[in-house]
Amino acid sequence: MSDFNDLIQGPNLAQRDGKHLWHPLTQHHTAAKPLAIVKAKGALFQDDMGKTYIDGIASWYTAMYGHGNPHITAAMTKQMQELDFVMFSGFTHRPAIELSERLMQILPNNQAKIFFNDNGSTAVEAAIKMALQYYHNQGKKRDTLIAFEDGFHGDTFGAMSASGLSSYNGPFEDFLLKVERIPAPTDTNLEQVLARLETILENNHCAAFVFEPLVQGAAGMKFHSAKGLDALITSCKKANVLCVADEIMTGFGKTGKNFACDYLDHQPDIICLSKALTAGMFPLSITSCTQNVFDAFLSDEVAKGFFHAHTYSAHPIGCAAALAGLDLLQSAQLLERRVDIQRQHRAFVRNVHVHPKVQNARSLGVILAIDLKLNTDRYGKLRDRLYAFFMQRGINLRPLGNTIYVLPPYVITDAQLKKIYSAIKELLEVF
Repeated sequence: MSDFNDLIQGPNLAQRDGKHLWHPLTQHHTAAKPLAIVKAKGALFQDDMGKTYIDGIASWYTAMYGHGNPHITAAMTKQMQELDFVMFSGFTHRPAIELSERLMQILPNNQAKIFFNDNGSTAVEAAIKMALQYYHNQGKKRDTLIAFEDGFHGDTFGAMSASGLSSYNGPFEDFLLKVERIPAPTDTNLEQVLARLETILENNHCAAFVFEPLVQGAAGMKFHSAKGLDALITSCKKANVLCVADEIMTGFGKTGKNFACDYLDHQPDIICLSKALTAGMFPLSITSCTQNVFDAFLSDEVAKGFFHAHTYSAHPIGCAAALAGLDLLQSAQLLERRVDIQRQHRAFVRNVHVHPKVQNARSLGVILAIDLKLNTDRYGKLRDRLYAFFMQRGINLRPLGNTIYVLPPYVITDAQLKKIYSAIKELLEVF
């Protein structure tokens, strides 16, 4: 017991962390020690020295209903007292069934089936495997994916293959799936992008077009055209290429609608969901698909089934968290709050877009992004200075190179939002 007491009363958390832990997206040789967080509530979290921070990016777009939301924690507590976990192969349970029913009420109306995974990357991984096997089961070999330049879909190999950011993929380029890339469509380049897509379709055996709808998150919150994306989906469907929408970042209200795909006239065949699905309370993700995709796996041949599994698929506690999150997503109070955040973001864009240090300012739903006229690497020293600037002011923003973005929890207060805006305006004057 004395050894344990010595441990908890000895070095601080950051020092103890350095002994055994390996953090993501971190060069440990040069990185500063991580900040130890001990509690969180609403749009705030607190470090072990008592300093409070506004979570301006909802902890990677997950905690959209606020940290420690009592409606969600109560649902999880109730569920763990009834059924903590049972494997999902050969068994089923009420939370998974109810979640599938609730999601079908708000997903695009062509979606019919839901497959459970653990996180965003594995949701995309399952989608890519579904697409490749969809053709394999029909005796067709299609070995090529189509994806946007600068896209990001996760860090497992299939998802990484579809991603186009070399800062993440560099050491693994020789081991990835075959992918042909196109620029994201804008109001000015659609004709050229469509021509490029047609060339790819004619010269390759394409299985799937994998894309982030309307907003490329890790690329720097780059927006693209809904009309243009519709045109690309139309071309792919004519060529019998499956369309896979990665809604992991955009899903559950962030773009102003339940899903970014709700802005489209032509819906994808497969949709990937995670992050805000469980409000950051539990690692869970979903890959949904059309009945047509599902039917391609039905056969008397066992091997034509989708033999892909995660131990914690459809975890009852995660499903309970997701169901409670859907209650909040559709509540009148949070619908009103989302509209109010969107209004304030638009006003701020109008206020700063003419600033001489602003290259581009934009917003969609609760997503706000500002590109600065600065030259910096994605994880360079200048970017680290931008990050530190906000943290020193009690604001957690995580700049992507020269792009500062805000994607706050829906429960953020006006005062907290104004503090973020004020810090950004201050930064424009001092950098």
